[in-house]
This record gives sequence, C-alpha cells and structure tokens, in this order.
Amino acid sequence: MRIEPFNEIVTAFREQIGRICAQYDDSFWLETDESGVFPERFVADIAKAGVLGVAMPEIYGGLGLGLVEAAAIMQTISGSGAGFSGASAVHLNIFGPKPIEKFGTEAQRQAFLPPLIAGTDKMCFAVTEPNSGLDTASIETRAERDGAGWVISGRKIWTTGAQRANRILLIARTTPRDQCRKPTQGLTLFYADMNRAAIDAKPIPKMGRKAVECNTLFIDGLRVSDESRIGAEGEGFRILLSGLNPERVLFAAEAVGLGQVALARAARYAGERVVFGRPIGMNQGVAHPLARAWAELSAAELLVYKAASLFDANAECGAEANAAKYFGAEAGFRACEAAVLAHGGMGYAKEYQVERYMREAMIARIAPVSREMILNYIAERVLGLPKSY
Repeated sequence: MRIEPFNEIVTAFREQIGRICAQYDDSFWLETDESGVFPERFVADIAKAGVLGVAMPEIYGGLGLGLVEAAAIMQTISGSGAGFSGASAVHLNIFGPKPIEKFGTEAQRQAFLPPLIAGTDKMCFAVTEPNSGLDTASIETRAERDGAGWVISGRKIWTTGAQRANRILLIARTTPRDQCRKPTQGLTLFYADMNRAAIDAKPIPKMGRKAVECNTLFIDGLRVSDESRIGAEGEGFRILLSGLNPERVLFAAEAVGLGQVALARAARYAGERVVFGRPIGMNQGVAHPLARAWAELSAAELLVYKAASLFDANAECGAEANAAKYFGAEAGFRACEAAVLAHGGMGYAKEYQVERYMREAMIARIAPVSREMILNYIAERVLGLPKSY
C-alpha cells in the first residue's frame, strides 16, 4: 500500500478524479490511440468537476489552491491508464493561464481566465520554432507595430492542441535582437484569437499520443490589439521563465503516474502468467526490474511533491523542479519498459496497453526541456560548475 503524505484536500481530489477516470476503460484509450480522435467527453467531465482552475484564484472561477493539488490531479489522470493521452488533453488549461494570472492586467484576467477555467475556451501555447528549439532567444517570429496594434508573422512547431484551440498564447520578437542589450530582451507575449485566416496549423505525425496532436504553425499577418499583450513589451522571456518550474513539476507528476499504472499491470501479469509450471513473477529476472521500478517511482514521486511544496511556499525551487522532471521522466520510462519486458511477447500487443504507455513515456524525456539541459542547469546552478554551452 502506498503511503499518502498529502493533506485531505489532495486525497479528496485523487478520489474525485479517480472516479471520473474509472468511467474510461482500456478500450476507450485504445480507440483514441488508434483513431486519433480527441477525448472530448473525458475533458468535458474533468472540466465539469471544476478542477481546471485548481491553481487559479477563486475570484476568476478557480479553486485558489496550488501546484501540489494540480500535480496530484495530473498524476491521478495519467495513472488511471489514460496516460499522456488523457493528461495532455487537460494539461494546458491547468498551467497555461499562469502568465495571464501573474502578469496580465485585471481586465485581462477577468476576460481571459474564467472561460479557460470553465473549459469553454481552449488555448494552445506557441513558443518553440523550427530554427531555435530550446534557444528561445533566437526565435524568428516577429511582431511589428501597426497603429494601435501588432502584426505577427513567423513559424512555430510542436504546438499542442492547435487544431481545436480558439485562443493562442505566443511569444514573438518585437525588438530586433541586434538592438537589444541581451538576446533574451525584446521578446513579447501575446494572447490572441486563433485566427485561422492568418494561422495555418499542420499536424505532425508522431509515435504516440495521437489523440492530442502537435502542430507546425505558419503565421502570416496575424493582427492583434495591444490589449492582447501580456505584461510589458519586451519582457516576454522573463514572463515565460516564471512558468517553467510548475510546468516541469506537472510533466514529472504525469510521468510518475504513467509509470505506476504500467508497473501495476506488469506486477499483476507476472503473478498470473504461468510458464514452466509457475508464475513468471517467481523468477528474479522478472521480479527485480519491477521492484527497482517501484523504488525509483516512489523516490521520484517524493521529489515531485517536494518541488511542488516549495513552489507553493514561494520558495526557490528551480533545482528541485528540474530534478523532478528529469528523475520522474526517467523513472516513468524505465517502469514502462520493464512492464513491456515483463509481458514478454504480449508486451508488444496493443491489447495489453503497456506498449502505448512506453511510447507515451518518451514525451516527458524530451519535452518541455531535454534531459541534457536539465543536467546543465543542475551542474551550473547547484554545483557551481562553469557553463558548458
């Protein structure tokens, strides 16, 4: 039995979300994985439960809670068997509005946050570009002044949910890089209508999470008003940085949840599958990788909630959030891999789900930041080593 080191609110959330997720069985998620059809009904049920605004202020329709509660919700969704197909379907509404809440005007918060919390507005988040990757300071999308507003043109890549979104949060360069004292200056954040006449979104075929698509965006002459600007002009990079830690924590929680459901399936199969007259779980070659996965997932889970607790206490949590994302992603993937191998040949069969889990587990190892960049961060910021890039 897993010890719950959390408060009664977190436990209540786990039970509430668990009951919703129990209505969506393996066949549902297998169908979404094969068809690529977005799980609309599932998202509607999660929105109806009122948890999309778990970390948003009550005045805008949120619950006024924190990252600990948000992480518990996302871990529960992923750990139900929904995996990243379920978690990613609601992930953006959980963390995405944070820049608006923290840096928007009161008028912007009142206009933009309630529809996102209710789930009636659906947003996508456009930062990464084909020629910049993690080097956000090198983005090429431009926003140029046009009277009282702006005209935005450029390209974005790996933008999740752009096929369904009616709103877009994007960052663009408003001052040429060679005119800025630092390369991270001159970037501005905008929250605008997803104008399909100016934004062409092309889905990217990928190895997993087919139902929640990623896109390449071609933006040509997108007109936005100055009221769409979030925060001060030229401060977009600083605003983005403020949301990186909670994003890493949520990805880690989702990866841990996915690893836990994979491990539970593998342990059950190993106890039931009889070969040479005995359950395969009696063989240490099967049992030990699963036991090691349990230990790693348990440690990763504690790191997730340590980082979340520090964030909620307004304490420095950069090292913990990055470490949680790194270790959670690695532990989640290794658990999924061990689950596939414990199933033997049937681990390769879709009906046992674990092959889907392993494909989806790759997401957290890659996004939203690579393992190598996390190790760079820890080496420099924690260990005091010289910058290597």
